[in-house]
Amino acid sequence: MDSFDIKNKVVLITGSSGGIGYTLAKGMAMHGATVIINGRNETKIQNTVIELIHRGLNVHGYVFDVNDSAEVNQQIVRIEKEVGPIDVLVNNAGIQIRKPLEDFAEKDWKQIIDTNLTSAFIVSKAVVKGMIKRRQGKIINICSLMSELGRPTIAPYAASKGGLRMLTRAMCVEWARYNIQINGVGPGYFITDMTSSLAEDPQFDSWLKNRTPAARWGDPAELVGTAVFLASKASSYINGQIIYVDGGLLAAI
Repeated sequence: MDSFDIKNKVVLITGSSGGIGYTLAKGMAMHGATVIINGRNETKIQNTVIELIHRGLNVHGYVFDVNDSAEVNQQIVRIEKEVGPIDVLVNNAGIQIRKPLEDFAEKDWKQIIDTNLTSAFIVSKAVVKGMIKRRQGKIINICSLMSELGRPTIAPYAASKGGLRMLTRAMCVEWARYNIQINGVGPGYFITDMTSSLAEDPQFDSWLKNRTPAARWGDPAELVGTAVFLASKASSYINGQIIYVDGGLLAAI
């Protein structure tokens, strides 16, 4: 069971003041990790840190924009000085804008690609330098069911998550030689702030439950086990893979 131990590992999770990122932060901290909460809203970060500390968890909050490379580099140096070397990076920051592709504004396209894909490159590049020196590390990219599929009104999101799947594989090819494992988690449909409007739509809710073999939405807490596994020694020879946590949706026609 020691292979699954992540106690005292320093885990940075981007975009973790809410949604799936928050659930992963809480879950990994409950497994004994020292978790860095990240986001751009200082108030939300402070409130999240206070809440989790009151639960007896070891968390720290750092406010920075994952799309600002200068700011990212500065804050990574600060984190490793104040908290310790980052053992695990979870690239979770992401946004969604739903609109027919022909109506998408170029600025919205760029915002989605930058937040969902480019930020993973920027933060990973900053963090991996220390991992290479230490000859060990874990990077977990939060991909999506849409890394494999498309749906109307979310083309830029699908493009960003498909790109993140391939970036995961490219990172593996570049960095596995340094004993760094880079893998992805591909959530299916989970009830979060991002999907609440879909969950409240009776037609979509019915479609999803009929389409998914498990016949239900996912609970974000069901992603924690996969993240812990990929952050631990138990996954030391798994590299460049995406684990889809989707209730069987991808397996069914």
